[in-house]
Amino acid sequence: MHELSIAQSIIELAEEKARERHALEIEELELEIGRLAGVELQTLDFALESAMKGTMLRNARIVRRYIEGKGRCSDCGTEFVTNELFAPCPSCGSWLIDIVKGKELRVKSIVIK
Repeated sequence: MHELSIAQSIIELAEEKARERHALEIEELELEIGRLAGVELQTLDFALESAMKGTMLRNARIVRRYIEGKGRCSDCGTEFVTNELFAPCPSCGSWLIDIVKGKELRVKSIVIK
C-alpha cells in the first residue's frame, strides 16, 4: 500500500513548510490529484486521515481537486480525455499516446495558523 507512504510524504512536506513560517497548526491542505496518478483515491483518503493524527494537520480540512486524464496521439495529434493510461486514439486507433495531463499528485496550497 504505497498510499500510506504518499500520505506521510504529504504530511511531512506540509509540516516542513508550516514550520518555516513558525505556524502552530495547519488549517487546510489543498491537493491536486490526477485521475491517472496511479493511486487508489479511497485508500489515499484513509491513509491521510490516519496519518494526520497527532500532527500539525490533526484538525485540517483536506481539499481535493481531481484532474481528468488527457492524452495526445503521437500519430495524428488528436487530444482527448481518457481515464486509462493505455488507450487507443479515438480518431485514428493508434496506441502511440502521450499522457499530457492527469498524472499529477501535488500539494497546491497550505493554510496555516
